[in-house]
Amino acid sequence: MEKKMTNWTKSAWRAKPRVQMPDYTDEAALAEVEAQLSKYPPLVFAGEARRLKKQLGAVSRGQGFLLQGGDCAESFAEFSADNIRDTFKVMLQMAMVLTYGAKVPVVKVGRMAGQFAKPRSAPTETIDGVELPSYRGDIINDLDFTPEARIPNPQKMLQAYTQSAASLNLLRAFSTGGFADIHRVHSWTLGFTESDEAEKYRDMAGRIQDALDFMGAAGLTSDVNHELSTVDFYTSHEALLLEYEEALARVDSTSGNVVAGSGHMIWIGDRTRQPDGAHVEFARGVINPVGLKCGPTTTEEDLKVLMEKLNPENEAGRLTLIARFGAGKVAEHLPRLIETVKSEGANVVWSCDPMHGNTIKSASGYKTRPFEQVLAEVQEFFAVHRDQGTIPGGVHFEMTGKDVTECTGGLRAVTDEDLSDRYHTACDPRLNASQALELAFLVAEELSGRGKIETAAATA
Repeated sequence: MEKKMTNWTKSAWRAKPRVQMPDYTDEAALAEVEAQLSKYPPLVFAGEARRLKKQLGAVSRGQGFLLQGGDCAESFAEFSADNIRDTFKVMLQMAMVLTYGAKVPVVKVGRMAGQFAKPRSAPTETIDGVELPSYRGDIINDLDFTPEARIPNPQKMLQAYTQSAASLNLLRAFSTGGFADIHRVHSWTLGFTESDEAEKYRDMAGRIQDALDFMGAAGLTSDVNHELSTVDFYTSHEALLLEYEEALARVDSTSGNVVAGSGHMIWIGDRTRQPDGAHVEFARGVINPVGLKCGPTTTEEDLKVLMEKLNPENEAGRLTLIARFGAGKVAEHLPRLIETVKSEGANVVWSCDPMHGNTIKSASGYKTRPFEQVLAEVQEFFAVHRDQGTIPGGVHFEMTGKDVTECTGGLRAVTDEDLSDRYHTACDPRLNASQALELAFLVAEELSGRGKIETAAATA
């Protein structure tokens, strides 16, 4: 049960060690932006965050499945209604296929309307002997490799807020205005499976159609059942830029607790999860669901401390552990973390991020992710949970609805030579629409055998 936080303030992070955050040179300009943001309406509301937390609580018990996906880093230049629509559309298609495979509701959470800041492996980068500060996302500085572009600019927070508000406005309209109708979504998916390459997925698509036909014959249509034409869709991002997060944090009038008004769910990255660091300090005090990225260097002791700090009441749906190890490494690292969670009796959602541990540099010099490695990590994640008798609760993908060529492989066989055709990402390579939907079919096959896991977990 959610209790009032008594020993925390939304600015307490400022007294903690900070990493992966910019040093603004103009403190007066920064203070002015923070003051302005703090007067703006929050982007999301406490009731929405609580509803998501409740749905994630069901996921933790095997009564739901989490689909989290979207851009690696949102961009000001790429911002358009069509891009938002196309990514939302693919998320709906993926959710439809996963719902059929899992036989439970799919909780849909976009990496959208706030995913602007990016951690970097080094504070600077060097090109042709010139060293400049790293690009940290459009909310902080610019991608252009010039000294002026790389100076952190607090005004960019205001543009990020405006773009996030516009994105949320459109997503809310799409979610409730008929675009998300279940029959419409499935017709898009049928179009995908009609291609020669997707023949192996036609059988599942046909079975989904049979189920929809049966529902229609039984009188369960969109006309009489509102749930068939609307969806709950939530937003999430890495809470990296804490000045922005603090400015949008608000006191919930019903409970007196603080909600992160920047997005429904926030997460802490693998580089910013220091137990005594600023990012953990901020996240521990807000009522939103919180994600925690767990990489190969996550120790059992750190995980214990982090679970206690981030979820002291052991509230179901509050904490999602997002595993990101890399293909071939899951069996080495995930079991020890699962054992730690079991030993603590902790309520968590286990999710798989198969993107961040599988980034390579191609022969042509592009940063890419082989589709086969992404799929392999997902399969390893499910296999470990089968062995452990625990619940694989979700997946976390970097993807776009655009027809980009950034990850190799998949049905349409993007090759190393193809990468230069439509490589649009400002940061990390994303699955394109076809690859994302193909992955959903493959995950659905894994999920169709999940029932025995839930039984084992319930009797453990």
